[in-house]
Amino acid sequence: MKINVTFDLTPEEFRRVMGLPDVQEFQKELFASMLEKMKSGEDGYDAMSLYQPMFNEGMNAMGQFQKMMMSMMSGASSSDKENS
Repeated sequence: MKINVTFDLTPEEFRRVMGLPDVQEFQKELFASMLEKMKSGEDGYDAMSLYQPMFNEGMNAMGQFQKMMMSMMSGASSSDKENS
Protein backbone atom coordinates (compact mmCIF):
# COMPACT_ATOMS: atom_id res chain seq x y z
CA MET A 1 0.00 0.00 0.00
CA LYS A 2 1.26 3.44 -0.86
CA ILE A 3 -0.10 6.70 0.57
CA ASN A 4 0.93 10.14 -0.65
CA VAL A 5 0.19 13.29 1.34
CA THR A 6 0.78 16.72 -0.17
CA PHE A 7 0.95 19.98 1.76
CA ASP A 8 0.61 23.26 -0.09
CA LEU A 9 2.37 25.72 2.24
CA THR A 10 4.30 28.90 1.78
CA PRO A 11 7.72 29.07 3.49
CA GLU A 12 6.19 31.37 6.12
CA GLU A 13 3.36 28.90 6.84
CA PHE A 14 5.83 26.01 7.02
CA ARG A 15 8.01 27.94 9.47
CA ARG A 16 5.00 28.54 11.74
CA VAL A 17 3.81 24.93 11.56
CA MET A 18 7.30 23.70 12.51
CA GLY A 19 7.48 26.20 15.37
CA LEU A 20 10.62 27.87 14.04
CA PRO A 21 11.35 31.44 15.15
CA ASP A 22 10.83 34.36 12.82
CA VAL A 23 14.33 35.80 12.31
CA GLN A 24 13.61 38.10 9.37
CA GLU A 25 13.64 41.25 11.49
CA PHE A 26 16.86 40.18 13.22
CA GLN A 27 18.50 39.49 9.85
CA LYS A 28 17.44 42.92 8.54
CA GLU A 29 18.86 44.67 11.61
CA LEU A 30 22.09 42.67 11.47
CA PHE A 31 22.56 43.39 7.76
CA ALA A 32 21.83 47.10 8.26
CA SER A 33 24.38 47.23 11.09
CA MET A 34 27.03 45.45 8.99
CA LEU A 35 26.32 47.70 6.02
CA GLU A 36 26.68 50.82 8.17
CA LYS A 37 30.01 49.60 9.57
CA MET A 38 31.23 48.77 6.05
CA LYS A 39 30.27 52.23 4.82
CA SER A 40 31.99 53.95 7.73
CA GLY A 41 35.14 51.91 7.08
CA GLU A 42 35.27 50.38 10.55
CA ASP A 43 38.20 48.03 11.03
CA GLY A 44 37.36 44.41 10.20
CA TYR A 45 34.25 45.24 8.19
CA ASP A 46 35.67 45.55 4.71
CA ALA A 47 34.18 43.21 2.14
CA MET A 48 37.35 41.18 1.62
CA SER A 49 37.86 40.41 5.32
CA LEU A 50 34.22 39.35 5.70
CA TYR A 51 34.25 37.03 2.68
CA GLN A 52 37.85 35.79 2.97
CA PRO A 53 36.92 32.60 4.90
CA MET A 54 34.40 31.66 2.20
CA PHE A 55 36.94 32.29 -0.57
CA ASN A 56 39.54 30.14 1.20
CA GLU A 57 37.12 27.25 1.72
CA GLY A 58 35.93 27.48 -1.88
CA MET A 59 39.48 27.37 -3.21
CA ASN A 60 40.40 24.49 -0.88
CA ALA A 61 37.35 22.54 -2.04
CA MET A 62 38.28 23.14 -5.69
CA GLY A 63 41.85 22.00 -5.06
CA GLN A 64 40.66 18.85 -3.30
CA PHE A 65 38.28 18.12 -6.18
CA GLN A 66 41.10 18.52 -8.70
CA LYS A 67 43.37 16.20 -6.68
CA MET A 68 40.60 13.60 -6.48
CA MET A 69 40.01 13.76 -10.24
CA MET A 70 43.74 13.48 -10.96
CA SER A 71 44.10 10.48 -8.65
CA MET A 72 41.10 8.82 -10.30
CA MET A 73 42.53 9.44 -13.76
CA SER A 74 46.00 8.23 -12.82
CA GLY A 75 44.47 5.15 -11.18
CA ALA A 76 42.43 4.41 -14.29
CA SER A 77 45.44 4.80 -16.58
CA SER A 78 47.63 2.52 -14.44
CA SER A 79 44.92 -0.16 -14.23
CA ASP A 80 44.52 0.03 -18.03
CA LYS A 81 48.27 -0.66 -18.41
CA GLU A 82 48.06 -3.60 -15.97
CA ASN A 83 45.15 -5.15 -17.89
CA SER A 84 46.98 -4.91 -21.26
